[in-house]
Amino acid sequence: MSEPASPPDAAASGARYWRQNLVVVLLGSFTTIVAMTLLLPFLPLYVEQLGVTDRAAIAQWSGAAYGATFFAAALVAPVWGHLADRYGRKLMLIRASLGMAIAMPLIGMAGNVWQLVALRLFVGLAGGYASGSMILVATQTPKDRSGWALGVLSSGIMAGNLVGPLIGGALPPLIGIRNTFWLCGAVIFVTFLATCVFIREDARPKGARAAAASGGWRSIPDKGPVLAMLTTGLLLMVANMSIEPIITVYVAELVSDASRITIVAGVVMSAAALGSILSASRLGKLADRIGHWYVIVGALATAALLLIPQAFVTDSWQLIALRFLMGIALGGLLPCIAAVIRHNVPDNVSGAALGYSTSSQYAGQVVGPLLGGFVGGHIGMRAVFLGTCVLMALGALYNFVVLRRRRAQAGN
Repeated sequence: MSEPASPPDAAASGARYWRQNLVVVLLGSFTTIVAMTLLLPFLPLYVEQLGVTDRAAIAQWSGAAYGATFFAAALVAPVWGHLADRYGRKLMLIRASLGMAIAMPLIGMAGNVWQLVALRLFVGLAGGYASGSMILVATQTPKDRSGWALGVLSSGIMAGNLVGPLIGGALPPLIGIRNTFWLCGAVIFVTFLATCVFIREDARPKGARAAAASGGWRSIPDKGPVLAMLTTGLLLMVANMSIEPIITVYVAELVSDASRITIVAGVVMSAAALGSILSASRLGKLADRIGHWYVIVGALATAALLLIPQAFVTDSWQLIALRFLMGIALGGLLPCIAAVIRHNVPDNVSGAALGYSTSSQYAGQVVGPLLGGFVGGHIGMRAVFLGTCVLMALGALYNFVVLRRRRAQAGN
């Protein structure tokens, strides 16, 4: 059932194209996320090729180069979201895909490590295809299908995060590190062409630009749901990423054969992503039926419970199984967060609001590993899992309180 267009913007601009657009941005998000993550396995080798020889310096420069993209993306996501509200979501996707298609070959041409970090910053500033896709899908999809559609898109994004490092481990030995970046740029250029040709969006109604320009945080009548989702997205990413730096060290305590440590660690890291890929669209569909907020509370509470036994496992298979189950529980969170924001903000500021959500999640991706590494190094590995459990439980409690308050207000 379509909703009446709200002047001066159409709530469902391009809504009749939403299925076609979903397919295009699903493939586009997958390829761009693969491009952002494929350098993980060989980044230290590339840093060394660029003239850094000290082991500690290689690790530091690798961390700086990888984190630079997410740091820059966190800063500009609200800006791109605001411009999407003013000038159209398709235009932002064209900008992001073209920017990344240019940036990837340039990374392959870097002459020193400073250029590498600068170009990774450029990827974060110019990119944002996946977050732009979220905005397009959230604003075009009928509201009763938004959870499912965003879940499908989230599955593609998580699949890119899973496949990217695998491709990054396989391609450089075959074609070389620099050629890998060139090939990646060529694939993203195809995404750029597909975005230009196949994405459909209605022309902006008269006055839409002025409405988006005058809109902003102050134009959101009820800021409570948006603040709750920004906090939830931050907590989710902090909780997920805090464990990443200690996985290999933790696995080393569980695996007696040293030659199997990295393989098992890779499986552990992939298990959660695989679980999320399988569950995202299903949980999104469930949220469309019972309410997005109920799924958010349930997912956070379930993840909190699953983190407790992870701190006390005695074998690697137990950790793999628990991480897989945790991935299933968390798979619906990101689409539900986007859906709640979309349903609680005016149409003319939905892009900016979703941009703020993306920024909070990127901030969690930066803070999480730093926090997890500090706690794991100074307190212990189990403290990371138990501390993350507390964060998830607090997030579930916070959302439950906000939900009850909103239901009480609706009853009154």
